[in-house]
Formats: sequence, C-alpha cells, structure tokens
Amino acid sequence: MGKLAVRMVDKPWGKDVLPAPFVAPAGERIGEVWFVPPPEVPSLLVKYIFTSQALSVQVHPSDAQAEASGETARTGWGGKEECWLVIDAEPGATLGVGFAGHLDEAAMRSAALDGSIEDLLVWHPVQAGDFFYIPAGTVHAIGAGVSLIEIQQNSDITYRLYDYGRPRELHLDAGLKVARGEPLDPLLHRTIPAHGTIELASGRYFTATQVEGLPDAALTAAYDGPLLVIPRLGTVRLADGTELHPGDCASAENLASVGLSADGQAILVKPA
Repeated sequence: MGKLAVRMVDKPWGKDVLPAPFVAPAGERIGEVWFVPPPEVPSLLVKYIFTSQALSVQVHPSDAQAEASGETARTGWGGKEECWLVIDAEPGATLGVGFAGHLDEAAMRSAALDGSIEDLLVWHPVQAGDFFYIPAGTVHAIGAGVSLIEIQQNSDITYRLYDYGRPRELHLDAGLKVARGEPLDPLLHRTIPAHGTIELASGRYFTATQVEGLPDAALTAAYDGPLLVIPRLGTVRLADGTELHPGDCASAENLASVGLSADGQAILVKPA
C-alpha cells in the first residue's frame, strides 16, 4: 500500500505543456501518465491522457472475447472496459464514442478502409466534467486538445481500426470481430458537477466515486477493501503518514485508513 510509481509516456500526439501539476520533461511530448498497478489492486490501471492530435479510431475486446480469440493466452491480458473524466478541454475539443447509427461488420470494414469511419462516429463536444463509460466493444477515439483521467481494466489490448494515415499497424480483422456497430447508450455519458460526492461508475469490473470533503459512514463501509485514491483538490494522507497531492495516485487498505481533507476532493476506485 502506498503512493504508486509513475510512468510518463512520450507520444507523438502528446503535449509539451501539460496542465498543472504535471510538467513534461524537456524535449518530450507526454501523452500519458500511468500509475503502475499495485499488487493489492492489480486488475485496474489509472492514467492521465493529454492530446494535441486525435488518437486512432479503436476498440477493445471483452474478457470473454480476448479469451476466445487466444489473445489472453498469447499476451496475458484480458479485455478492457474503461471510463473517462475530462479535466480540461480546449475550445472545440471532442471525443468520438459510438456510431450515429447501426452498422454491420461489412459497413464498418468499408468505412475503416476509406477513412469515413471517422465521420460515422458521434463526436461529443466536451469540457471539464464530461464523463463517459466505455464498454468493451465500443468504437471510440479521443480528439485533439483533451486532458482526461482514464480508469480501466489493466489490459493493453487495443485494436486500431483507422489511424489517419499514420504508419502504424491496423487490426481490422481482430477489431471488427469485437466491435459494436451501434450508438453509445445515452446513460453512459453525463456531466459530473465540479463539487459534491457522486458515484461515477459502478460496473462489472470497478466502482469509482468522486468524494468531496470527508466521507460518510455509508461510503466508508462501501470502500472497506483495497482501493485506489486519486487526489483532485487538497491533500490526502495515508496511514503511514504519506501525503498525496493532485497528480498522485495511491493504493490503500480501505477508505477508513485514508485521511481525506474536509476542503478537498478525490476519486476513489475499487475493483468490483
């Protein structure tokens, strides 16, 4: 238990100027900040993502699909469900999530090959507070000018369907076998108020809650096992006295062992 190790990942679509408190090393364009999953919560991964260009149109398999395809046996990874909380967005920034209508596999393949798949996605204008839950099989893309927190199953299986002509491998056959040619359920996109204690996600793989100030007894009881803590405002203190600040992430034995600030805010995440 304790503060998690950090990996800053240089990406061509990353940024050389990051939102506070992050600082990109000189000469690097940081696209992702990873917090290495701890042994106590190995199934979940927390990232910050920063974009100056659009990311590929992509999709992830479910656990069952990864197992059935042999991907899990080959790589050790399972499927991937994730959620995004936008923390900053430039004017005009968008996230592409799900299709405007229903498409069969042949239509998705044709659109991926000629690039029109980008236009078939629903591109949601975003600002700080926009929240999306992305089930496995949802075709999606992160646009330029977005900074967000991603909470996901700890898996590195990504199938790129379209990449704007960039010289990277595509995974059409594997991706189209798992892609859902359908719109995102409207209930999976909402705006999270800047303040207040609010459940962000509660699904098959993880639960996440934005907590403002001190947790009540019900929330403390709900988080009675290993969890991840992501400070957003103010200071968080762990049982061993370690202080956490925005930009950190840590694991803890349970919420009762975490000292949240009365005037602070954090995101709590636990495996389901």
